[in-house]
Amino acid sequence: MLLSIIILNYKSKGLLKQCLKGILLLHLSFQYEIIVVDNASNDHCNKMIKEEFSQVKIILASFNRGYAAGNNLGMKIAQGKYVLILNPDIAVLKNSIEQLIKFMEQHSTAGMVGPKLINPNGSRQFSCFRFPRWYTPILRRTLLGRLPKAKKHLQRYIMSDYSFNQPSVVGWLLGACLLVRRQAISQVGLMDEHFFLYFEDVDWCRRFRQAGWHVYYLPSAEMVHFHQRLSAKNIFHRTTWIHIISWLKYLRKWRGKE
Repeated sequence: MLLSIIILNYKSKGLLKQCLKGILLLHLSFQYEIIVVDNASNDHCNKMIKEEFSQVKIILASFNRGYAAGNNLGMKIAQGKYVLILNPDIAVLKNSIEQLIKFMEQHSTAGMVGPKLINPNGSRQFSCFRFPRWYTPILRRTLLGRLPKAKKHLQRYIMSDYSFNQPSVVGWLLGACLLVRRQAISQVGLMDEHFFLYFEDVDWCRRFRQAGWHVYYLPSAEMVHFHQRLSAKNIFHRTTWIHIISWLKYLRKWRGKE
């Protein structure tokens, strides 16, 4: 089997339904499987999948295990040469998956590749980055980010000096859509389940680089991301604190390491 598509659902039944419909309408010409992992959503997505998408495999977690652990459940049973980690809020455009796979087939050192993610209005989202410094999240969340040196650092972080017209090796990719080589997963390991949400993608990409695999951004492959940046909520919001805790875990794990 060439491809395993893993979609993690948490209370996103409507988006999940549209995502699955979109994938099936592509009529992919190669053998693939779709695995949906439901993180105890209680949104009856299991019933919807059985009735409307009988070819889709589903794993029902007994509790919300988080992003890393949820996707790991799918990867543990995936059979494909390549694994596509896909959020339910992604609309897969025609030929985008084929382009990602073709790129991997032509670049043996590529362990992971991500597409260009665009907003519904066609504008580009920031989805590839250089690795953050310990102070990067502080600058992004506070008025300190408006200082001249801080602006320069943040522009470098989001790779504003990159043309976004050609494939390029990057630091890390947004975890909303990642095509990963199974051979690389076998060497690097699954996502780190110490991260409940946020920074698991940064950590995974860093481990890929540490193991000698390249992480690529492929702008010719485009997908629409109906993205809501939950971590941008105010300081009292639960997701903000989850983001901060994951950041601290990341700092502790990679302190003093390259």
